[in-house]
Amino acid sequence: MNTKPTTKIFTVMALSALIWSCQESKKETMTEPITPDTQLTAEEISKGVLTPEVMWKFGRLGGSQLSLDGKSIIFTITRYSMEANKGVTNIYIMPVEGGEPVELTNNSTNDFSPQWTPDGKRIGFLSTRTNDSQLWEMNPDGTGLVQVTNIAEGINSFLYSPKSDRILYAKNVKIDKTPADLHPDMPKANVRITENLMYRHWNAWRDGSFSHIFFAPYGNGVITEGKDIMQGEAWDAPMSSSFDETEITWSPDGKTIAYTCKKLYGREYAVSTDSDIYLYNVEDGTTKNITKGMVGYDKYPVFSPDGSMIAWQSMETPGYESDKHRLFTMNLETGEKVYLTKNIDQNADNIIWGPCGKNILFLSGVVGTEQIYAINIETQEAKALTQGQHNYIWFGAASGVLVGQKMKMSMAPELFKIDFKTGKETQLTFINKPIYDNIKMGEVQQRWVKTTDGKNMLVQVVLPPNFDATKKYPAILYCQGGPQSTISQFWSYRWNLQIMAANGYVVVAPNRRGVPSFGQAWNAQISGDYSGQNIKDYLSAIDDVAREPWIDADRLGAVGASYGGYSVYYLAGMHQKRFKAFIAHNGMFNFESFYASTEETFFPNHDFGGAYWDKENKTAQRTFANSPHKLVQNWDTPILVVVGENDFRIAYTEGLQAFNAAQLQGVPSKLLVFPNETHFVTKPQNAVVWQREFFSWLDRWLK
Repeated sequence: MNTKPTTKIFTVMALSALIWSCQESKKETMTEPITPDTQLTAEEISKGVLTPEVMWKFGRLGGSQLSLDGKSIIFTITRYSMEANKGVTNIYIMPVEGGEPVELTNNSTNDFSPQWTPDGKRIGFLSTRTNDSQLWEMNPDGTGLVQVTNIAEGINSFLYSPKSDRILYAKNVKIDKTPADLHPDMPKANVRITENLMYRHWNAWRDGSFSHIFFAPYGNGVITEGKDIMQGEAWDAPMSSSFDETEITWSPDGKTIAYTCKKLYGREYAVSTDSDIYLYNVEDGTTKNITKGMVGYDKYPVFSPDGSMIAWQSMETPGYESDKHRLFTMNLETGEKVYLTKNIDQNADNIIWGPCGKNILFLSGVVGTEQIYAINIETQEAKALTQGQHNYIWFGAASGVLVGQKMKMSMAPELFKIDFKTGKETQLTFINKPIYDNIKMGEVQQRWVKTTDGKNMLVQVVLPPNFDATKKYPAILYCQGGPQSTISQFWSYRWNLQIMAANGYVVVAPNRRGVPSFGQAWNAQISGDYSGQNIKDYLSAIDDVAREPWIDADRLGAVGASYGGYSVYYLAGMHQKRFKAFIAHNGMFNFESFYASTEETFFPNHDFGGAYWDKENKTAQRTFANSPHKLVQNWDTPILVVVGENDFRIAYTEGLQAFNAAQLQGVPSKLLVFPNETHFVTKPQNAVVWQREFFSWLDRWLK
């Protein structure tokens, strides 16, 4: 149930409640500038702790790109206005050697996805300044603004060809007939009609259109129309639902477009993860599938500097979206494929080639952190270029310069320069320094806890600011989503562990069975065993920390979203009086109704073991027999249930079932329904209300 964000950051998040930055809007327009909230109030400074209101004053670092000479970096920052209930994204530039960022755009429109032109002289970017999202260009000082595309209904992404003679872009193309097409004499009818699965995905209903890739000559005036390289095809590239622009790239000679696509339809699309890498020849219009027979996800193609090879990320197991992220290369002349990370029990993400084509750099999770690695394509020897308690979530390299976005549990993403040889880091941006100067974060501790089967489990423990070991504190067990999603050194603008600690709670966050960065065996164990070892791991973690003299073992709560929400529902039926309060956000409650209503059927097929009607499937029958709703008669602990009506991953009716069951049994319970939110609560005012209700519920029962 995992997905990837729209920048090339591969930390798994899907069912997870972790998103460290809001995705930059490609459609929102503004009729007048907004004034983002950036200044702390006197009261906020006086309290000195993280609050929901302070959280929305953070500047959020977005897409970044190094100049070809490695001297400058462009990036976006998104800031929000609580009054306007929305944000605005602007583009900045700064020297890699350090200095103050210069804002190149203003707050009247969203300007995002900045890229250097191939000659390094100008900056291209997407903007909503003409209502639809179009490509614009400007000089590195913000002058010389011109519109490059005027494409009907706008574009979603773009990429310059290396020789600056062409440009590709992605836009939506109507392929399937809509109800209006089928019944033109009923213009006021409001209905959806389908005969196939995948009629909705994550947070959007199918409307008959698909994302297609176009290319057009560049440099001869405003581009109004290009050539559709997927003419008449009823599938998306980049793929739904993330529409990640890094799934597309040019070859160095500009003659080939490599792209990712899952060319399946209906039921086959819903039950499969078989995406492939396609090479489209722009001169003769032919398309070649280079990963045919590789039946899992194949994504993110990247050509070597000389164009002789291509690298990509591949998953082996069909239908398993959280399989090992393998790094593959292919010799384009001979067709020989090499599995580069075969001997490394780690994922490979954010793949880029070294300048000489002898090494490939990538991100990889290791023991609850995300580091930058390099691997020699001949010896297959890999080494870490960074180390420490942090997550690198993006990096770029040019002219011997390496720059990355780094975050920690106590720090939102910032840009850092990294020395290739020594790994020494130099912080470049200080976007939220005024907040850190006035807001105290809690100490983050790592502890290793022995599990019931004798394994060692890393547990993150976040202490309240101004922690006093002579006092006793209530504690929260944080149940991770995903389920294959690491509790790493992440910073979230929603499920933020520091804001929980700031409200006076010790936060216990275990890397229970089923999370990456501890080897594939640890990651894979959870599939088919949702009610088993990982649940025991949760209890091992909270029981271990609850023995500390500074924990009040009579004031424990458990919270979680998505798979974490399922975990809360399940714990509520078997926790043996450990907990005094629960919060479940968009969680699976009834496995049968979830299986029958979710859109990506491949997820429960793999993680549940199969369909509930397959009576001969022992794994599936064990899974469905242990659905949380079958333990609801044991519920006796107050529970807050949160749902978003536009969540198609886990239908909001799952939460309604849970709340109704609690109410009918007289269990103290509360329901939050966000009609316009999805699997995540992202709108500023909704998010603040959610946080207020979250802590009001915990305080009511644990304080």
